[in-house]
Amino acid sequence: MIVPWGETRLVQGNEAVALGAVAAGIEFFAGYPITPSTEIAELLAKYMPLLGTKWIQMEDEIASISALIGARLAGAKSMTATSGPGFSLMQEGLGYACMAEVPLVLVNVMRGGPSTGLPTQAAQGDVMQARWGTHGDHPAIALAPSNVRECFEMTIRAFNLSERFRTPVILLPDEIIGHMRERITFPAEGDLYVEPKPVPDVPVEWYEHYHVTASNVSPMACIGSGYRFHVTGLTHDVHGFPTRKEKEVIGKMNRLKHKITRRLDELEDVRMHDVEENPVTIFAYGSVYRSALAAQAMLKKRKKRVGVFRPVTLWPFPDRTVKEELDSKEVVLVPELNQGQMIHEVERMTKDSVRVVPLHRIDGYEITPEEIVNAVLEVM
Repeated sequence: MIVPWGETRLVQGNEAVALGAVAAGIEFFAGYPITPSTEIAELLAKYMPLLGTKWIQMEDEIASISALIGARLAGAKSMTATSGPGFSLMQEGLGYACMAEVPLVLVNVMRGGPSTGLPTQAAQGDVMQARWGTHGDHPAIALAPSNVRECFEMTIRAFNLSERFRTPVILLPDEIIGHMRERITFPAEGDLYVEPKPVPDVPVEWYEHYHVTASNVSPMACIGSGYRFHVTGLTHDVHGFPTRKEKEVIGKMNRLKHKITRRLDELEDVRMHDVEENPVTIFAYGSVYRSALAAQAMLKKRKKRVGVFRPVTLWPFPDRTVKEELDSKEVVLVPELNQGQMIHEVERMTKDSVRVVPLHRIDGYEITPEEIVNAVLEVM
C-alpha cells in the first residue's frame, strides 16, 4: 500500500503531492528534475513501477509537457512537476493543451526568479504566469496549498478538476510548502472522491471530439478506443479540424471561456477568519497565509483585531467574494513573496477608498508573523 490510508505520518509537502497523485489514479508522469520540485519526480519514480504505470524522465520540460499531452490523449491520467524555469518552457505546450482541451496536472513548486534566480528558496512570483503565461485568451485553474495535508488533497482536486473541465490545472505550492514536513493523518481509503474520465456515450459514427454541451465540456474519447477524431492547436470545429469560419471560431473560444466562467461556484474556494467584523484584513495565500494566521493571533493578544482572507483557488480569482468582503474595509494588507502580483487583483475588486497596502519580500526567505504585525500596526 503506497498511500498510508488512515495512518498518521510525518510527511514532506512534495511527498504529499506524489502520494496525492497516486491516490488520484495517476497513470503517466513525464518530467525533468528541477529544484525545488525534484522529490515529486523521485518518489513517483519509486511508486509508479509498483503500480504498473508509466514514469519517464524527459530531456527537458518542453518534451515533458508534450509527452503528457500525448499520454492523456491515449487515455492515461497525466501529471508533471517543475519549477520556475521549467514552467516557462512549458508555456507553449500548456497553451496547446488548453486549445486542444487535454486534461493534465502541472505542479509548479515556486522558487525565486527570474531565470535561475534562487533555486533553493521560496517565492510567489509565478502566480500571474499561471494565469497569463501562455499567449491568447484562455481559461486557467490554479490552486495554492498552504500546508502538507493540502498538498495531498489539492493534488487529487487538481486531477478531478482537470477531468471535469477537460483542461490543464496548475498546482502552485511555494518552496516552503514543498519542503516543509508536518504530521498529518491521511483519510480512510475511499473517503476522497476521484473524478472519472469524461468518456463518450454515443456510437463511434456519431462522435464529435468537441461536441457542444450544456456544460461546454465535451465527453472525451481516447486514441485507440475506436473513436476517430483530429487534434490540433489551431482553432477547430467540433470534429477537431482547423477552421477559420467566424461562427466556429467564436463558438470555440467562447466555449473555452464559458466552461469555467459559468461554473465558478465549483471552483471558488476561500478561507476567511474574522473578516466580516474587522476594518483591517490581511490577504494572504500559500506559506504567507500561515504567517498571517500567526500574526492575527499575536495582534489579538495586543487587543488589535484583524481579519485574514485567503484565496485557495487563485485562478479563477474570487472576484465576487473579494468585492463582497473587502470592498468595505479601511485597509487590506497584502503580504506576498514577490514585488506585487495578487495585490493588483485586490485593487481591481475594491473601491478607491480601500487602502490596499503591499508587504513584499523577494530575498527567498519567509515573511514572518512579526513583519506582518509591524505592518498592521503601522496602518491601524
